[in-house]
Amino acid sequence: MKKQIFIVITTLVISYCNSLFAQDTILLMPPSQEGEMSLTEALQKRKSTRSYSGESHTDQQLSDLLWSAFGINRPEEMKRTAPSSRNQQEIDVYVFTKDGVFVYDAVNHAMIRIMNEDLRKYTGKQDFVENAAVNLVYIADHSKSKSDDPVGRSKTSHINTGFIAQNVYLYSASQGLGCVVRGYMDKEALAVKLNLKENQEIIVAQSVGVISK
Repeated sequence: MKKQIFIVITTLVISYCNSLFAQDTILLMPPSQEGEMSLTEALQKRKSTRSYSGESHTDQQLSDLLWSAFGINRPEEMKRTAPSSRNQQEIDVYVFTKDGVFVYDAVNHAMIRIMNEDLRKYTGKQDFVENAAVNLVYIADHSKSKSDDPVGRSKTSHINTGFIAQNVYLYSASQGLGCVVRGYMDKEALAVKLNLKENQEIIVAQSVGVISK
């Protein structure tokens, strides 16, 4: 009962806070950070899935998913759940859903809407992409880089993205959700659609959703 009351109060607070923010900012529910599965069990169940039902995540699952991916786990230092070379934190997590395209704001644990259109089909060339409730696209903002070597910058960003993607795999496994990392996509077309700047590089995409039965 206490947990249900807490959830209701939290939902009301979030709704109120969202009304204070600009309309394109959506505050997420606080991450639960309470897993019922051990790390070793999640590792055992981790796999790639390419068949999705189209069913949406719950608000809590979306919150937990994004926090697990690259949320702030040490607020006093503003450090994240995934390591980042030289603490550059140059990877932005773009969230594609049926409701539009958002960028994850880890500091406020919120999603910032950048487009209203459902652009999930642009995140990959595979048939199953549009059926995944969420498609994450990891984009490096090299203006945050501390290196002058463009090749080295790109390699580092690929490694940093790998850490984030594995977090998503493990969270998905712990929740019985499907997940797969994808590189088969038209990056140029997506960059144009998102109006990316020259110093932004699309690294890879990742689908997450309810597994089709």
